Amino acid sequence: MDIAALSTSMSMADVNSQIGVAVLAKNLDTIEDMGEGMKKMMEMSVNPNLGANIDVSV
Repeated sequence: MDIAALSTSMSMADVNSQIGVAVLAKNLDTIEDMGEGMKKMMEMSVNPNLGANIDVSV
């Protein structure tokens, strides 16, 4: 195997690795956002009547 082919192969492996890390980081961000949303939903379920009644008389 010549050095140019080895260099190209190693470069492609590095690019593939970087892409994999970027995709996993994006997925982690998405999962964290979903977790925050779930936390808010659970907090609302503790006080389900909070904000249900509005006094509109003047």
